[in-house]
Amino acid sequence: MNLEVKNLSFAYGHTGPQILSNLSFSAGDGEIIFILGPNGVGKSTLFKCLLGFLKPTEGEVLINGKCTLSYKRQELSKLLAYIPQSYNPVFNHTVLDSVLMGVTSQLGVFEMPGKEHTEKALKVMDELGIRNLSERGSMKISGGERQLMLLARAIVQDASLFVMDEMAANLDFGNSFRVMQRVLQLRDKGYTMLISTHNPDQAYRYASRVIAMKEGSIIADGKPSDVLTEEVLKQLYSINVAVNTVNVGKSEYKVCTPVF
Repeated sequence: MNLEVKNLSFAYGHTGPQILSNLSFSAGDGEIIFILGPNGVGKSTLFKCLLGFLKPTEGEVLINGKCTLSYKRQELSKLLAYIPQSYNPVFNHTVLDSVLMGVTSQLGVFEMPGKEHTEKALKVMDELGIRNLSERGSMKISGGERQLMLLARAIVQDASLFVMDEMAANLDFGNSFRVMQRVLQLRDKGYTMLISTHNPDQAYRYASRVIAMKEGSIIADGKPSDVLTEEVLKQLYSINVAVNTVNVGKSEYKVCTPVF
C-alpha cells in the first residue's frame, strides 16, 4: 500500500478561507503516522480529502499511484478504512451487525455476511474486549465503546490503510492503551496508519513518524524525537513545554509537560 499526497490545497468555495495549503507527504507499509496540530488546523479536512469526501482545490491524493477520486467507492473501501472522531448511529443496529458492515465491500449486491464473516467479527470484538456487547444496540453503548466498535468494523473491512480521526479521544485510559497495542499489531502485519491526535505523549510512544500542522500547512515531518521538540510544541500550541525522558522497565519514553 502506498499513499501519496501531492501539493494538496483546499478551500470551501471560491471565496472561502484556505483550510489546507500545499501539503505533500507519502506513507508506506507498516508506518504509524501521527498528525498533530491545534484545533481548526485542518486535520479533519485533510482526512476528508484523503477519503474522497472532499475534492481538493489543488493537488491530488494517490493510492497505489491512482487518484482516490478515480476509484469507485467500493474499490476504495477495500483499500482504506476510516474511524471518525465521533459517531452517532441513526439506527439501533446491534454492535455485531455494525461491525459486520465492514465486510460490505467484500460482498455482492444481494449477498449477506456468512458464518465465516460472523466468526471473524466476533474474534476481533473479543480481542478488543467488546464481544459481550455483540447483542447490544449501537445507540445504547457509551461513546468509548462505540469507538472500539468502529475499530472492529475497520479491521474486518480488510483494508490496509487506516485513517483515524482522534479515535482515542473518547476512550478511557485502559481502552486507549488496548487500542494502541492493537494498532501496533496491525503495523507489524504491514498496515499503514494515519492518526490525528492532540496527545504528544501518545505520538512519542507509538508513532514511527509525526507530521506537525499549523494554519493548514506542514511545519515539520519526521521522527517523533526530531519533530516533537519544545520549540515545535510551543509553536503549535502557543505554550511553553518541557520535554523530559522517563524510564519504564527497560524502555525509555519522552513526555511533555506544560511550563507555567
